[in-house]
Amino acid sequence: MNSMKLLLAVSMALLAGCAGQRTAPESSNPQVLLLGEVHDNADGHKLRYEQLRQRVEAGWRPAIAMEQFDREHQALLTKAQKDCRYAQCVILVMQSPRWDWQQYKPIIDLALHYQLPLVAANLSRADASKVVRDGVASSFDAETIAAYKLKDALPADILQGQRKEIVAGHCGMLPDEMVPGMVHAQIARDIWMAKLVRAQQPRDVVLIAGNGHVRKDFGVPRWLAAVEPKLTVRSIGYVEQAPAQGEYDSHIKIAGKQRTDACAGVKSKS
Repeated sequence: MNSMKLLLAVSMALLAGCAGQRTAPESSNPQVLLLGEVHDNADGHKLRYEQLRQRVEAGWRPAIAMEQFDREHQALLTKAQKDCRYAQCVILVMQSPRWDWQQYKPIIDLALHYQLPLVAANLSRADASKVVRDGVASSFDAETIAAYKLKDALPADILQGQRKEIVAGHCGMLPDEMVPGMVHAQIARDIWMAKLVRAQQPRDVVLIAGNGHVRKDFGVPRWLAAVEPKLTVRSIGYVEQAPAQGEYDSHIKIAGKQRTDACAGVKSKS
């Protein structure tokens, strides 16, 4: 009998320990959680959703900022979230054909179910074109330009990192004169995301965006750190190949998707 009582006591202690572990994600949630993606990798989307769902079901109630919605459509997105019961309704209202919305429906449904505010966080193509032509500061008001020091030279390592990614993403075939403008557009996107994330405070925020945006070395985290007050920020990359040290706070390795070589047959620049 004594041995049975001891076994029961040990079992109860183990169960109590497991119950305590279930609340750990809630207590460890940062003010800003940046969750990356490979846009066309469905496995990564599913895994990211499950990990976010667990945090929310444990009690976390962040706003959810999404790269997939352009910032100037925030009023429409807020109304859609109020009027719609399901993600498909929100998607139809927003009418943004650029994304594979099947991958984002679970996150939108999660936001609707738990009444988590959805934040439109991206720069539109029209604004991006303006930035390509007129520079990063052209899409911001005077207060933001001053806060992020956009009249000064942009940090050289951010310019270099973005340039490397953009050139590689275009198979090395992008005309040299086009590169600076595209770099500026990508930087403007990151600053807008950082600005809109900050605007949600004191509410915590999750940012759903491509891996490039959530990189610590030249993405949104750099711009979040550029302005006071400092926030607790955690960046997680969902990557098909192991990243270099310092790109993210942590990363989740996902199986690579079979794709045709996008650069196959591309002619060399003349």
